[in-house]
Amino acid sequence: MEKKEPLATQEEYAQQIQRYADIPPVELVPGQVRAHILSGERATAMFATFEPNAVGPMHKHEHEQVMIIADGEGELVTGGKRYPVKKGDVTVFASNQEHGTYASDKGLKTIEIFIPVRQEYMDKLEAVKKSLGK
Repeated sequence: MEKKEPLATQEEYAQQIQRYADIPPVELVPGQVRAHILSGERATAMFATFEPNAVGPMHKHEHEQVMIIADGEGELVTGGKRYPVKKGDVTVFASNQEHGTYASDKGLKTIEIFIPVRQEYMDKLEAVKKSLGK
């Protein structure tokens, strides 16, 4: 297949593409879990890093959540059970399904999608950006 479309300009690229590492991290669980967060109009994406042996406490929210284990190992907790997870595993938490996370001694990296937008996370990101003068 021949490429017919012109390559985007640098300005167009900057408007369309972001590097998640350039988004300031937000501390979700101080000293244990931090994340690079971005949102569109209807969904939020999060690139989270759980430090070795970190705990993401049990919680629930109205948002549906897709969690992709990008690296490391740990256990997800839901329904009173622990589920071992490792790189390549994926799960979906329904709206208001209580869940939590235990990272292993190797730590854990996740990519998470929330629908609808997690406005409280976007508010935390804005506060971090403001503190950095961005």
